[in-house]
Amino acid sequence: QVQLVESGGGLVQAGGSLRLSCAASGRTFSSGAMGWFRQAPGKEREFVAGIRWNGGSTLYADSVKGRFTISRDVAKNTVFLQMNSLKPEDTAVYYCAVYRWANVVPTTPQVYDYWGQGTQVTVSS
Repeated sequence: QVQLVESGGGLVQAGGSLRLSCAASGRTFSSGAMGWFRQAPGKEREFVAGIRWNGGSTLYADSVKGRFTISRDVAKNTVFLQMNSLKPEDTAVYYCAVYRWANVVPTTPQVYDYWGQGTQVTVSS
């Protein structure tokens, strides 16, 4: 069993920054990926960014490229999402998730195995 705990959300003005963290416990990872997703009210959950646990290659949604950076601390089983130049449309609940099965970064939320509880990010205009 894997437990994921997100932190770092909050309220920020447009143009500001936030750093989200996702700490995984219950097992260590040598393959697979961790992803960040978000869900705004009335919208489907969407892929934001992901990172392969082995090798660290990354993938970003077009809407956040150049503004968000995903990184990992292998020793601490923790993944970070640095969010800069935030926009009101980034407002959502952000979730981290674990994909266990291959060294790829899926963008489909249904294939991820474990999810955190989510952290609210609100960007005011």
